[in-house]
Amino acid sequence: MRRLADKSALITGSARGIGRTFAEAYVREGATVAIADVNIERAEAAARDIGPAAWAVRMDVTDQTSIAAAIAAVETRTGGLDILVNNAALFDLAPIVEITRASYDRLFAVNVAGTLFTLQAAARAMIARGRGGKIINMASQAGRRGEALVAVYCATKAAVISLTQSAGLDLIGHRINVNAIAPGVVEGEHWDGVDALFARYEHRPIGEKKRLVGEAVPYGRMGTAEDLVGMAIFLASGESDYVVAQTYNVDGGNWMS
Repeated sequence: MRRLADKSALITGSARGIGRTFAEAYVREGATVAIADVNIERAEAAARDIGPAAWAVRMDVTDQTSIAAAIAAVETRTGGLDILVNNAALFDLAPIVEITRASYDRLFAVNVAGTLFTLQAAARAMIARGRGGKIINMASQAGRRGEALVAVYCATKAAVISLTQSAGLDLIGHRINVNAIAPGVVEGEHWDGVDALFARYEHRPIGEKKRLVGEAVPYGRMGTAEDLVGMAIFLASGESDYVVAQTYNVDGGNWMS
């Protein structure tokens, strides 16, 4: 039996990367999935590739009207929202003395406010429907500790962990489980950009930082989006009904808690 049969999911920032991999996995497990992304053309292409159980919706998590419209579109198309994955996020890095207010505002607008207000809109819809639901926030190992060049991103992901705890405790009375996944270093387009930023500030050749962090993972390599799929399915399924306000590390052993 497929673990997400007849469930409806919305995954933010899912036109590519981890979000798209989750969408593909959820469809395999029987769900219909809204590929929610600010880039609607890319979202539509991803939905076509995944198949008829996936569909695209334009969504900007920094815009309350856009959030509300995306949730309403899911309800109209599927009858209700069962699963939300708050995956949309931005990354930047700089030494403390070079952090700009623009970078700070942009990261907090997407990573923190976007997570909170998308979660809020989904929770309101789930409460009105009266059937509970699952909300999964994407945190990071960066939210577990500071990093010299990554102060703002680390702070946003620490905030996601805290929001997960508070929302989880608040919403479980409505049978809405709120939990989070904290990946470590994950191979892909995102880390190519991270590597380029580290190369700039640490004066390294392109690719060296990526190689070093991969070698430092106790498991012996960087993670992949597929490494996160098992946890994403578990937290979206009935198997996690008694799991509340937790953040799970899926990072090859980088962080123990």
